[in-house]
Amino acid sequence: MAAEKGAVPPGSQLLYQVRRDSETQRELKTPFLIKKRSLLTGAYLTDARVQIDSQYNEPYVSINFDKKGARIFERITEENVKKRLAIVLDNRVYSAPVIQEKIGGGEARITGSFAMEDARDLAIVLRAGALPAPVNVLEERTVGPSLGSDSIRKGLMSMCVGAILVLLFMIIYYKGSGLIADFALFLNIVLIAGGLAAFQATLTLPGIAGIILTIGMAVDANVLIFERIREEMGLGKTPHASVSAGYDRATLTILDANVTTLIAALVLFQFGTGPVKGFAVTLSLGVFSSLFTALVVTRIIFDYLLLNRKVKALSI
Repeated sequence: MAAEKGAVPPGSQLLYQVRRDSETQRELKTPFLIKKRSLLTGAYLTDARVQIDSQYNEPYVSINFDKKGARIFERITEENVKKRLAIVLDNRVYSAPVIQEKIGGGEARITGSFAMEDARDLAIVLRAGALPAPVNVLEERTVGPSLGSDSIRKGLMSMCVGAILVLLFMIIYYKGSGLIADFALFLNIVLIAGGLAAFQATLTLPGIAGIILTIGMAVDANVLIFERIREEMGLGKTPHASVSAGYDRATLTILDANVTTLIAALVLFQFGTGPVKGFAVTLSLGVFSSLFTALVVTRIIFDYLLLNRKVKALSI
């Protein structure tokens, strides 16, 4: 055969039907010259099953096509009467029955000298061609929301622990003034939460990190002011004069530090994505709220205590 010697016509391919001789147990290979382009695929096949011929008591394979497949099959059989129709799966020919006549209606039967086992194998091959590639589940893992919730819980825990330590430090080191700074810090966190709610932003781990950073920045501003007040009181000034001088001298330094931080946050928000933007939002809100609480809220409290309540000594 010319095709077996390598002279395969263009648009065709040489495939083999492999069968085992039941007596000698030898494999028999039958070559078939098959067109590369499939005229009809198993996607149009709806059923393939083994049945028994009542007249000859021999098994055969009945096949059924859907409406579109029936039209294609009818055209193919009309154009290829007395030619073979190869049934191919994974480049292997399982059967190549001869088309006896035009077949319409979407139903056909494949007959021959089938043993029952061969007929079942052919029906299985036909059904396999009608299905998508099989998927075998070897391992299945499910990642639920517990991983994210656990991370959020740990982030909130770290924020609470950090805030408590900062609050204790301010009370121990700055005494009464430390309480004022703690109140401003609490108000700072409330303002950030309100800002997030107003912008309908989602609190994520980077957002929690921004809040923690804001807590440190807010306390840093109060530390600068309190140290300035201590310096003024060391020079012998009155509490009110010391507070006024402390705020006046520390305000410019605090503004410089926070403005540069705000610029960095705006750049992150403009060019960042996802979690980076969440961090930038909370950091920006934290800058504005910390400036307000450190420079305005605490100053109002000090002025109220010194002017309205006539406090003579300042606990700092």
